[in-house]
Amino acid sequence: MSYNRSRRLFIGGSVAASALGASGLSTFAGAQSAGAATNQMPAVTYGPAPGVAKLNANENPFGPSAKALEAISKASMEGGAYYAYPAAMTLLDMIAERYSITRKNISLSAGSSPILSYAALAASKKGKILGPDLFWDTTSKAPEKQGAPEIVRIPNTAELDIDLDAMYAAIDDSIGMVHICNPNNPTGKILDPDRLREFCIKASKKTLVLVDEAYNELIDEPPKHSMIPLVKAGHNVVVARTFSKIYGLAGMRVGYLIASEENTDWINRYGMGGYTLNQAGLAAAIASYNDEAFLTFSKDKIYEGKAMVMDAVKANGLTALPSSTNFVFVDLGDGNAEYFRQAMADKGVLIRGIYRTYTNWSRVSMGKIGDIKRYVDAMPEALDKMYALQNT
Repeated sequence: MSYNRSRRLFIGGSVAASALGASGLSTFAGAQSAGAATNQMPAVTYGPAPGVAKLNANENPFGPSAKALEAISKASMEGGAYYAYPAAMTLLDMIAERYSITRKNISLSAGSSPILSYAALAASKKGKILGPDLFWDTTSKAPEKQGAPEIVRIPNTAELDIDLDAMYAAIDDSIGMVHICNPNNPTGKILDPDRLREFCIKASKKTLVLVDEAYNELIDEPPKHSMIPLVKAGHNVVVARTFSKIYGLAGMRVGYLIASEENTDWINRYGMGGYTLNQAGLAAAIASYNDEAFLTFSKDKIYEGKAMVMDAVKANGLTALPSSTNFVFVDLGDGNAEYFRQAMADKGVLIRGIYRTYTNWSRVSMGKIGDIKRYVDAMPEALDKMYALQNT
């Protein structure tokens, strides 16, 4: 008999269930016991497989924090059977208090990816999406699956910065939204806050400006670089944040968007709202949000890892971009990033391959210090194998 009952069937069967009384409970317990041998939980790998250094997704392997783990357990045991509305309201209130806004200025989602996709879908009804050539474009590609035009891409500068002047010049009546990641992924570079602020104010008079601040908490002086004050000042700007990076909750899926009440309502029409949220993820986010000790610890480990990578890059005759994130973008010179990825994978180290036409650029995420050491130690042989693959 299936346990996947509809509410109607559940209510309709309540009288019969009452008649069973205590015997029903013993019958259920007996069924559990009898079926134990055939209903074993399958083996599941929840993290990286043993022996694998996972440095390819910009996660924080030092999370969840101790406070978050405790909250996850409590929420799962006490609230796993129930929808997560009360927990969502608590997190909304915490975010609202920090930024002196209201619940109506915030939209929660299962990580920032859904809400970024909703924004792109909403904007695509008004026009094309404009972005730099190199940025985290996955969510802005969502409308293309429904037949919308491809992203209008503006070349990055020679230093792989976002060219704000060229971006602004490209805004016309055909553009429905400008999408900027700051700090940017995969470059790791951050824009001057005054220049970005000036751009957002000017551009938002022409169209919606979306700023993805997934890595904001990883930089020095996060408030200085955030565009949330522009939202509060009434500009047509929306800002996305996530608990997947510094908070170490990528697998728990919690993110949010901050926007005007009008933009929040408009973008939410394209999503499922609170039905995408879960008790464990919200509990972890609530417990982590003000855990400054854990955030500082994570930042210190990320900085330690980046220093190791930068030293290895230099020792192997390569260069890398300065990083304001938890990853480093390495210039392989005349090397091929996909072959380098394959060579690293052969040694159990997972990194990213080629981004678009940037064939010589390789991104490595920060992880556990031991895993970064494996990357560093593997680099000389991986580079040799990369060149060998290129020459075959």
